[in-house]
Amino acid sequence: MDPRGKVALITGGARVGRSVSEALASRGCHVALVYNRSRDVADEAAGRARALGVRALALRADLSAPKGAAAAVDLVRADLGGPDILICMASVYEKVPFGRLDDGAWRASLDVDLSSAFHLARRAAPLMNRAGAGRIVLFADWLPKSGRPRYRGFLPYYVAKAGIVGLAESLALELAPRILVNAIAPGPILKPPGFSARAEAAVRRATPLRRWGGAAEIARAVLFLVETEFVTGECLRVDGGRHLR
Repeated sequence: MDPRGKVALITGGARVGRSVSEALASRGCHVALVYNRSRDVADEAAGRARALGVRALALRADLSAPKGAAAAVDLVRADLGGPDILICMASVYEKVPFGRLDDGAWRASLDVDLSSAFHLARRAAPLMNRAGAGRIVLFADWLPKSGRPRYRGFLPYYVAKAGIVGLAESLALELAPRILVNAIAPGPILKPPGFSARAEAAVRRATPLRRWGGAAEIARAVLFLVETEFVTGECLRVDGGRHLR
């Protein structure tokens, strides 16, 4: 799909989302950024997109509820048209030891990381079908894609991201041939806030490419999955070879 003139709905990804939005805008794609708390980041990204000559908006939505996801798609359609491209990056990433897991922590990850992608796709897919084509890009994680629950304390997150891999495969089958659905499984892309020098060194040692990837690598992967005409049902690891260790 040529993104020029198309409309992309991007959820979450406060830091990486800016690069994805800018990459699409540079190809002439109009963008809508859906945020929950990071309004300033979303507004800034929308401003950068407009500076590249496309239409852009930032809107707030509660994606943990089906109605919030549906409302986000409807608002984008009313303001920009489309959406022709759906990029689901919204995520809850919080360490909670197993002994302190409760229903709230469990549902937070499942609702935002997994269910929101389904609800958004369910609302957007009929619109894409009527337009004749569409692209859906979901976000998993290199660990569940590799079948390696390496870190304790992230059980709901791991399960939700493993579900994303299955959701991408199933949606790809259900929505073919007009809509292509794929997922991206990032590895060490951006250093988390407060990350210690010791922890950073450990990540570099465990990554064959010996560095953090940077947001631009995710943007490149998104562009590939938007522009491809013959890849669907895949989960692309962008992890610098981390899964090999």
